[in-house]
Amino acid sequence: MSTRVFTDMSASELATAIRHRRASAVEVVEAHIATLRRVNPALNALVADRFDAARAAATAADARVAAAAPDEPLPPLLGVPCTIKESVAVAGLPNTAGVVARAGVPAATSAPVAQRLIDAGAIVLGVTNTSELCLWVETENRLYGRTRNPYDPSRTAGGSSGGEGAVVGSGASPFGLGSDIGGSIRIPSFCCGVFGHKPSRGLSPATGSWPPCDDGNRPLFAHGPLARRAEDLMPLLRVIAGPDGVDPIAGVAALGDPADVSLRDLPVLLIDESWPLVASDDMLWARERAAGALAAAGARVRRRRMPALRRAVDAYLTTLARSSGIGARDFLFAAGAGEVGLSALLRRGGPHTVATRLLLVAERAQARVPRRLAEQLIRAGETIAVELREAIGDGVLLEPPLATAAPRHGRTVGRPWWLAHVVPFNLAGLPVTQTPLGLDRDGLPLGVQVVAGHGRDHVSIAVALELERVFGGWTPPKTRYLADLGEPAELSRI
Repeated sequence: MSTRVFTDMSASELATAIRHRRASAVEVVEAHIATLRRVNPALNALVADRFDAARAAATAADARVAAAAPDEPLPPLLGVPCTIKESVAVAGLPNTAGVVARAGVPAATSAPVAQRLIDAGAIVLGVTNTSELCLWVETENRLYGRTRNPYDPSRTAGGSSGGEGAVVGSGASPFGLGSDIGGSIRIPSFCCGVFGHKPSRGLSPATGSWPPCDDGNRPLFAHGPLARRAEDLMPLLRVIAGPDGVDPIAGVAALGDPADVSLRDLPVLLIDESWPLVASDDMLWARERAAGALAAAGARVRRRRMPALRRAVDAYLTTLARSSGIGARDFLFAAGAGEVGLSALLRRGGPHTVATRLLLVAERAQARVPRRLAEQLIRAGETIAVELREAIGDGVLLEPPLATAAPRHGRTVGRPWWLAHVVPFNLAGLPVTQTPLGLDRDGLPLGVQVVAGHGRDHVSIAVALELERVFGGWTPPKTRYLADLGEPAELSRI
């Protein structure tokens, strides 16, 4: 098998090839390391590697396979490489969320979701870039810099899991682990042309991410997988799901099987667009094509208006700000930025991005919102959540992830309406599978969010599998700026 084959295959295919000795873990890991070394200088997605440790783990995996009896069960991801978002703790690797004051701070222990992947045999190649504090939809910070889109360097890779999106989208990792409190898995997956899944509320523990969740914002947050092939989503979800004894809302869940889902008569809902849920013709066309493919498989497509969604962004931002006992300013102080005034934090040319500085200003403004108005907006968010759950029922909702294909760098900063298509599903705690639908005329990925009822993650994944069958799923980028790279650059080593 060639390097190109390894870097096209799903994690499930790679695991099977390694288990049956059609490929070695060393070969698979080396193929992905070689691709990372080639593309990362252009992408700036992987911010710290553990290549030597990964090679040793691959050698150990091959030895375990060689020593195993024919019927001996082996870990499901044995020998398969992966990457993990830098804000998710991996023991010994940086855990800064792009905050300069935390530079050089390694994680002492791995987050439960990361450790579960490692225990399942996955081999971590390194950690990937995030937006500062993981609090914006573009991946840029003053510690590691900006991550670029594998399809066009002038475009954002999304955020906050943009490093994961770019690495998986470039073919340099078969899957990755991200987090989503307001589109942070789905937007990068969309921008970088891969699959991403935000699990149902409480399915995966939030423990081990920095900045940490508290009891107020935990219901909005989820760890979840990004993958170049849809068939990996459910197996990865089974690995990371379940309680950890720390997160109070992470519980035991009976995960269904996508193979048991029939598309015949499946209700498919489309929401008629209204501000701020506007979208470009290309995005709406992609959604219509997805709906048409499902209708051809026997699904029942219907449409309705949901005027309450016009308040989704304001409701989400207020819920996030008022439910959490700690804000961005507090996190920066906790990181070691020092107890300095807001004016110092907002200084141009300082250690914080424009997006973070605007967030600090917005937090101050949010604190001045009258209590009655804030309560009204929080109730509006609760109403949206109930209406979405009832409207989706036992079917799915198709919704564009963004108003346009991947925007140019900086175009989303200071414009919270870019969140309009993603945050309603954080408010509702619903599972969402971001699904690629080919490329537009400019060579940028198109895609659609597939939203299912709570606990019905297997249904949205089943729909994603059908859309992958029809439209082809991930399209490896053919861009010249990735093809014509020179010698690989050295990465920081821990």
